[in-house]
Amino acid sequence: MKVAFISLGCAKNQINTEQMMALTRQAGHEVLSDPAGADVAVLNTCGFIESAKSEAIENILQLAQLKEQGLLGKLLVTGCLTQRYQDQVFQELPEVDGILGTGSYPEIVSALEQLQAGDRPARFGDIDHTEEELPRILTTPEYSVYLKIAEGCDNHCSYCVIPSLRGVYRSRPMEDLLAEAEDLAQHGCRELIVIAQDITRYGTDLYGRRMLPELLEQLCKLPFHWIRLHYLYPDEMDDELIDVIADQPKILKYLDIPIQHINNDILAAMNRRGTGDEIRALFDKLRQRIPGLVLRTSIIAGLPGEGEAEFEELCDFLREAKIERAGIFPFSPEEGTPAAEMPGQVPAEVIDRRTELLVDLQSRVMDEFNERCMGSTLEVLCEGYNEEMGCWQGRSWADSQDVDGHVYFTSDGSPEPGQFVRVTITGTLDGDLTGEEENSHDDSQ
Repeated sequence: MKVAFISLGCAKNQINTEQMMALTRQAGHEVLSDPAGADVAVLNTCGFIESAKSEAIENILQLAQLKEQGLLGKLLVTGCLTQRYQDQVFQELPEVDGILGTGSYPEIVSALEQLQAGDRPARFGDIDHTEEELPRILTTPEYSVYLKIAEGCDNHCSYCVIPSLRGVYRSRPMEDLLAEAEDLAQHGCRELIVIAQDITRYGTDLYGRRMLPELLEQLCKLPFHWIRLHYLYPDEMDDELIDVIADQPKILKYLDIPIQHINNDILAAMNRRGTGDEIRALFDKLRQRIPGLVLRTSIIAGLPGEGEAEFEELCDFLREAKIERAGIFPFSPEEGTPAAEMPGQVPAEVIDRRTELLVDLQSRVMDEFNERCMGSTLEVLCEGYNEEMGCWQGRSWADSQDVDGHVYFTSDGSPEPGQFVRVTITGTLDGDLTGEEENSHDDSQ
């Protein structure tokens, strides 16, 4: 069969797609990126907030049009949307020919064979099962690769459905992670992005204690140039971890720490562990211990019970803390979550207004950070030549893949994708930095 794969949502979902692609190819089928002309299109969906559900449904309808035009055979939908709505997908989306839940990714080949035989597979394996070590076909550039160290989540935030879609927290054995990381390094990975729903909890289920510091020390022995961390929970960050991050030069001084809010009552309603004062103290400690640190966080506006006073406290905190990178999200009352049923629901128009205000506030913080970069020279990972911009583009250590901005730069040479160059910053463009390559600086050998 010719099988096309499309991945929506987060990087963790992308890794599941890469695993399904590898299993499909191992079984002798041809893997495509374009669904036009495929026997089967596999759409791996996100589905944990309303906007993600809408995107998934839109993609399903687009693929259904290809089927109607005779350009696509069958449509198999996998991932969080099907896991969440497993009893409704066939009923409400008859264009779908088969579904897999998040516990059945390893069953992709047998599901494809069922489709080929004219059946309608609907497979929903145990979402709490021990993670299998599966091969991957990388869909990111080989020089910048995600390493997922755990699956699932035990945090049970009141607004979030992820534990019900992805299962309990399951750490991967350290020896398996190090073997995969070593293979990635040997195949040209220069930036390793360590991810999980919560990487700070790594090892607590498997070894009975937090093992992220030890894992990072082992990863730093491999020939990566950058090691980037997503996502660290504030209440799980202890001095041992902070010391490793501060002392290991390969670990980027860029930390993604979702806090969601700063007001104590809202944090409690969110079922977040810790208080606003503890978050403030942690950020102060991190700034002192790690000079030049860039922080990224996530903020939710409009949780039930958030009045003007709680919102103003959040605004004041962002003005004072000057967090360099922040994703601002409007509260989405997701069915099946405690927050959707809470009293004090905030009107949608108020949520939208507060979200806009926070975005504006945060853009000013970002502009201040960019201003501080003027005249400095940054190490930039080149991602290639941008024809539309007429220059090269890359990312500095302060910019993570897919979530942050770029550095656009001119060069007298021809830097290759995956090469590290030194760029003197001379300007900004719509929130991104612009500059000129200083001297060729290639650590790729």
